[in-house]
Formats: sequence, C-alpha cells, structure tokens
Amino acid sequence: MRARTHAVLAASVVLALAAGPLAAPAFAAPSAPVSSSANRKGPAEEALRAAIAGLPNQYATAALVRVGTPGGDWHGSAGVRDLTGDGPARPDARFRAGSITKVVTAATVLRLAAQDEIDLDAPVQSYLPDLFTPEFEQPISVRHLLNHTSGIKPGDGFGDDFAEVYAHRYETLTPQQVAASAIAKGPEDFVPGTRQQYLNINYTILGLLIEKVTGRSYASQATRLVLRPAGMHHTYFPGTDPRIRGPHNRGYQAVERPDGTTELVDVTEWNQADRWAAGDMISTTADLERLLTKLFRGRIVPQPELEEMFTTPAGVPGATHSAGLQYQEADGQVFWGKSGARYGYSAFIGGTRDLSRTLVYSVNSTDAKGTARNPVADAITAAALR
Repeated sequence: MRARTHAVLAASVVLALAAGPLAAPAFAAPSAPVSSSANRKGPAEEALRAAIAGLPNQYATAALVRVGTPGGDWHGSAGVRDLTGDGPARPDARFRAGSITKVVTAATVLRLAAQDEIDLDAPVQSYLPDLFTPEFEQPISVRHLLNHTSGIKPGDGFGDDFAEVYAHRYETLTPQQVAASAIAKGPEDFVPGTRQQYLNINYTILGLLIEKVTGRSYASQATRLVLRPAGMHHTYFPGTDPRIRGPHNRGYQAVERPDGTTELVDVTEWNQADRWAAGDMISTTADLERLLTKLFRGRIVPQPELEEMFTTPAGVPGATHSAGLQYQEADGQVFWGKSGARYGYSAFIGGTRDLSRTLVYSVNSTDAKGTARNPVADAITAAALR
C-alpha cells in the first residue's frame, strides 16, 4: 500500500519529547512562532548544560548529548562512569541503543530492495515459507513489516517484569525461537495494512529475511550495507555476549526493596540476543549522529527507497511509524526520529529531514523500560529544540 509523504517545513521548532521507551515521542507546539532568524541560531548551550547538571540523580546516572543546528553544534556529557567510583561519565561511551537498531535494519532491507534482492510488495511468506503456517492466508508484504502493519502477534520472552527477565539475563533466547513463538499464536484479527501496531516481532522477521536472501548473517549484512557506509566504527551487534565491549558507562535499574527503599541494580551485563534486529545494537552518540546525517542526506539508502523512511501508511488511522522511523508534527514542522531503551540505557536520534535541527542522546536512566517520562531526557529535548 502506497502512502503519503509528509513534507518538512521550517516554520517552528518543537519543544518537548516524551522519554518513555515504549511510548510515541510527544511534541508540543511552541507558544509563539519562531522566526527564520531564530532557526539560524546555534544550540542553547546554557540550557543544555543545565539540563544535564546535577547527575547522578534519582532519574539517571549519566547523560551524553549531541545537538546540531545551522549555527553550530554542541556536545556535552555529565554524570558518572559507575556508582562505585568517582570517575566522570565517558563522552565516548558505548551503550545499548535498543530500538534504534530498527533504523539500521530498515536501511539494510531498503538497500537490498534497491539492489533488487528484496521486493517490498512481495509477501514475506514467499521468502520464509518454513516460518509461516497455512493459517496465514492473508499476504503480509515486506512493507507491512517495515511499517508495523503486519498484524503478526508478539513473540515470547523470558518474562513480563524486571525480576523475571533479570533472572535470565545470561541465558539465550534465539531470534528463531522468538519468531516461531509469534507464528504459533496464529494470525492477528486485522487484515495486514489496515492497522499499525508497533512490535519488535516485525523487525525480528526482517532480520530473518535479510539472512535468507543474502545467505549471510544479519550482523554482517547490516555492517556492510549501513554501519560502514555511515562511518559507524564504534558500533556493533553483541549477539550472545552479555558485555559492552570498549569504554562504557554502567547502567542501573531502580528496584524497590520490601522495606520501601530503593536499590540501584547494575544491569550493564545482559545477553539480549532475543532483541537482535529489533533492538540489540551497541553504539555511541557520535556514531548515531553519523547515521542520522548520512541517512537523511541519501548517502546510505538511495532514492526512491529512501522515501519509505519518510512515508507513513495511507489509510491507517493514527499511523506515525514509517520504515524504521517515527514522525511527530507541530505547527507545520515534521521531526523524524527513533527512540530506544534497554534496562539501564535510554537513547534517541532525530531531526528535521533537512537536518536544520538534530538531536542524539544517551541517558543512563534508572527506569529505562518504565512508562513514566524521564525528567532528564525531557529537559535535554526541550533545551535542544529551543
């Protein structure tokens, strides 16, 4: 199903981004129009420094921020490397990028489409006949997976709450097992392409598709087609390795004790192979900024495939997700981005399509998978988009 493309207008800037990892980023329109001369100003450095001052606190232990404007760039960091020492947070730290991995997966699929190795309109059942059961009679196109309109149910995990999944943090749940568990639940009760439901399973299956059509691993193809062209030399896919290799700031999760007090549990080491092509990438803010700028400039995915990343499905009420990205609109301006979160780490990349304003951050949130907004991330976004 073809869709409308949202134009990017430079009439104003948006003010606030919701930090909830599973919620759609929420923007509020400014109280007054911002002039074109204001749009040429550099970053609000004083506000950005204030946004990350005072770390660590109850909401985050560290923050890394990169803001780009026509008037210049701003890079900053705050907080601590870990809670057991007194070292400052490393600005070059690697961190778990979570669902920002989907941007790389989508770009990989679109590059293969540009090379005529994948047909976006073809049913994924024809590529992966051994995965789908006969119950899946409705054709699910590759595009349906890219924009989360497939109707495939979520796959199984190790549990639903922190205590359950934390107990299994060194165990492996393979992407194949996750996909098989989703298909075993049968088709969803809506026709593919008629509703949008953001789920990891869509990108897990896209990872399997990449491996099927190339005959090589997802990690090798995503590296070849996206990471290397983007110059992301400090980004990698850990697979079953629970560690973060190289310099990093440790991540923590706030856990309530029986007596009502709060304990910060170190969650830095975690085997997250089940997230795979949907959310198991380790990166840096500098690398993600390179991805954002080169992707938007058409240096990774060529036209017309790049338009898939700035196109939402037509005829789908409330659709905000495209191929790998999500948009928010305020006062005539469209901001495209993607958030990501794993326990201990919240991250975001985004900007206007013309790159007149960009933001990349990593916040070592103490409740990264919670539904509440994170005040540190909110303050960073408000300052970055002033």
